[in-house]
Amino acid sequence: MKKDKKIDVWKIISILVLIAYIIFLLWPLIKLFYSAFYSNGKFTIEQFVNFFSKKYYRKSITNSLKVSSLATLITLIIGVPLAYFYQMYEIKGKSLLQIIVILCSMSAPFIGAYSWIMLLGRNGIITAFIKKMTGFVMPNIYGFNGILLVLSLQLFPLVFLYVSGALKNIDNSLLEASENMGCNGVKRFFKVVIPLCIPTIIAATLLVFMRAFADFGTPLLIGEGYQTFPTVIYNSYFAETGSDHNFGAAVSVIGIAITAIIFLIQRWINSKFTFTMNAMHSIERKPLHGIKSVLINLYCWIVVALAFLPQVYVIYTSFLKTSGKLFMKGFSLESYRFAFTHLKRAIPNTFLIGLLALAIVIVLAILIAYLVVRRSNTLNKLIDTLSMVPYIIPGSVVGIALVMAFSSKPLILTGTVAIMIIALVIRRIPYTIRSSTATLQQIPLSVEEAAISLGSSKLKAFFTITVPMMANGILSGAIMSWVTIITELSTAIILYNLKTVTLTIAVYTYVSRGNYGIAAAYATILTVSTIVSLLAYMKISKTDEISF
Repeated sequence: MKKDKKIDVWKIISILVLIAYIIFLLWPLIKLFYSAFYSNGKFTIEQFVNFFSKKYYRKSITNSLKVSSLATLITLIIGVPLAYFYQMYEIKGKSLLQIIVILCSMSAPFIGAYSWIMLLGRNGIITAFIKKMTGFVMPNIYGFNGILLVLSLQLFPLVFLYVSGALKNIDNSLLEASENMGCNGVKRFFKVVIPLCIPTIIAATLLVFMRAFADFGTPLLIGEGYQTFPTVIYNSYFAETGSDHNFGAAVSVIGIAITAIIFLIQRWINSKFTFTMNAMHSIERKPLHGIKSVLINLYCWIVVALAFLPQVYVIYTSFLKTSGKLFMKGFSLESYRFAFTHLKRAIPNTFLIGLLALAIVIVLAILIAYLVVRRSNTLNKLIDTLSMVPYIIPGSVVGIALVMAFSSKPLILTGTVAIMIIALVIRRIPYTIRSSTATLQQIPLSVEEAAISLGSSKLKAFFTITVPMMANGILSGAIMSWVTIITELSTAIILYNLKTVTLTIAVYTYVSRGNYGIAAAYATILTVSTIVSLLAYMKISKTDEISF
């Protein structure tokens, strides 16, 4: 008799993961595309003609491309030198500097927008102070200038973190060799360091551009008529079409097309600069002396302090006395009392929904990483590709697609905690997958084979031997996913209801109403949650430096 074939557990997992992506990603996108191209059961491009025939809509695309491109350029100009100085020299208080940089990158951008309005707005404290002391009226913070300021200071830390990671992989002997040949200082930075970091810089450029292009809250708060594409997506779906969402779907499809084209261009450029580095001798930080020490330390701390100023001011205003929408002299905990009593659901919802989403993200990321690295085949390559699709789709588009797919039978999820969790998992899993995959590729297969030869099953060997060895990679991806989960706005604002309101929704709601004290209290809770998350990660991973 022939022995029964053993069940291939990993093949079953591949099929189940693929089914999950089909149901919760492909099906919503299919519904979205169908709504964009079909009206009353007939194929039409009328919605696209409506969009491109109006200057208002076309202008929103050019506005978004303009502000995203300039913000990306500024983040590179700020972030790359900052990472270089940080890795090459002994900066005063470098550990604190990095923590602050990470906090700057991981707060919700719209909170920065609201803070800068409080600081540099028409009645901002800095605006009022300068006018009183000098009579000089500060330039308008609203519109294009404000959006660019907020996004640049919000996103340059991502460039810093990526380039810092790349610099760690440069062998110190390369820098020493260039120095021996007379190439040092600024010349070495441009001739040696930048070329070696090009793949990482390109990856950081894409991430920053996508984040800037898809940002939803900042233009809404500080844009004042400077319409960007994400706000048009939101408004077209909710304001202009009523119960007929065909136009909103068409605008969403245009958004997917734009971001997909940008992503493909980045991949093509990146393919021209692909190489690997492995540092036998990592860069050793050199001590600074004299005027060089003063200038470099000043640059690092002024840039970081400027980026962190909005968060400091938010925390400060959360403790001020308020009267209606106005701040009064003196301090009070009234904003926090209101936050904990009048919107009881926001805080527990944030952590309940966030932690459930994170748990699913971690499990799925580990499984997908294994499928991609250890069992590479057509099916698993398809899963890998699908897992990265949300990376290039604006959050508002994901939210609209999910509403279209799950607001009617056979599966009604709209307005539930489940749809919030699904959206967060879809949006934020790419970070943990990429981090887990990169770590697993460095672990030799022989480790698992040894365990299997001693009688362990493949599944048991992976989870008891390999997964613990992947811990740091999983953790670094998970912390990125977690912080972006608890600060998510663009998807949440489309999917939430009163029962599923979160901290970011609460902050945005009260900012838009002008209740800045209450908004500051909620924003401070978010900031503290981020700080605790980062400190926990650094404690568990036993590291004082973080890079992506």
